[in-house]
Amino acid sequence: MLKRSLVVLMVMVLLASLAAGCGKQAAPTPQQPEKPKEEWKIGIMSSTVTQNEEEFRKAAEMQQKYGADRILHTTYPDKFMQEQETTITNMLEMASTPGVKAIVMVQAVPGAVAAVDKVRELFPDILFILGSPQEDPNVIAKKGDIVLNTDDLGRGYQIAEHAKAMGAETLVHYSFPRHMSIEFLAKRRALMKERAEQLGIRFVDEDAPDPTSDAGVPGTQQFIMEDVPRKIAQYGKNTAVFGTNCAMQEPLIRQAVANGGIFPVQCCPSPYHALPAALAISVPADKKGNVPWMLEQIKEKVAQAGATGRVATWPVPVNMMFIEAGVEYAIAWINGETNGRNDKAKLKQIMEKIAGGAVNLTEYTGTDNYYLYLSDHYIF
Repeated sequence: MLKRSLVVLMVMVLLASLAAGCGKQAAPTPQQPEKPKEEWKIGIMSSTVTQNEEEFRKAAEMQQKYGADRILHTTYPDKFMQEQETTITNMLEMASTPGVKAIVMVQAVPGAVAAVDKVRELFPDILFILGSPQEDPNVIAKKGDIVLNTDDLGRGYQIAEHAKAMGAETLVHYSFPRHMSIEFLAKRRALMKERAEQLGIRFVDEDAPDPTSDAGVPGTQQFIMEDVPRKIAQYGKNTAVFGTNCAMQEPLIRQAVANGGIFPVQCCPSPYHALPAALAISVPADKKGNVPWMLEQIKEKVAQAGATGRVATWPVPVNMMFIEAGVEYAIAWINGETNGRNDKAKLKQIMEKIAGGAVNLTEYTGTDNYYLYLSDHYIF
């Protein structure tokens, strides 16, 4: 049997050599497999869906866009003040995954500084992008490669200028003593008034009930519901209204639209902040986190109310912007498309593409990587 096998093998070798000698080409060798792409992953740490659904949805969207093999997603705990060790543990676990090159954390809640320190002890080369930080700016600027926050003081001038562009002749500022005792809110109000008066806009201060007082949120909202129509009747339809408290936003929008006034922007600018409730927009489960869909729905409702050009917000919720821009920047950095770890020009380019318009980034005093962000408004 062994001899027979050897004979068969010799015949096959002979036939192969004869075929080659007769000019027949040998069978092609199998194509070499492509060199596998570099193994990289980006981690996102966001709030839970109960704390801030917008952030959670955007993180899930980025994971869907690039694949769960590229984008990792974890959350910090709801009780992040009491459970900072959990934040540290969750970030360390994500950073320990092979291939992780960058981590985007939005919001950078208390515990972020300690978490970054722990990760850097083991993985010093990971790129950190931290959004909406809640710890000392001068400390966290030294921990993240890029830090992003809203330019709340810059919004003082911006809101007055934006109201003027929308046709405002009067700007009513609703707040209460507790808020005006907060330094940055008081400074923003002072800047808003200063710029309004420079632009020839009448600036009106109006005290509203504090939602933490005995009257509660219902008392604040009832006051806004009753006072906005009075102000528009007193000063005319080119009256813009702005409030410093989230509970004020829904009645402000509803009454500005109903009475022909101007609503320039919310205290926390986002298509999702109070606008859907004020305009009776129902959001199906498959549309949650879908910003273009929401903008279109708001636009239609505003048009139906005859308020086109009189209602505005920012085109992308701030924290959703920070997550998406953070991921896109991290990918550009991994691919060698940035000028080092902190490339302001590239970051601005990415953010403007996401926003569909101009954005402004200003360095926080004494830093070159802590950026204060302002967006152009989206007027419906």
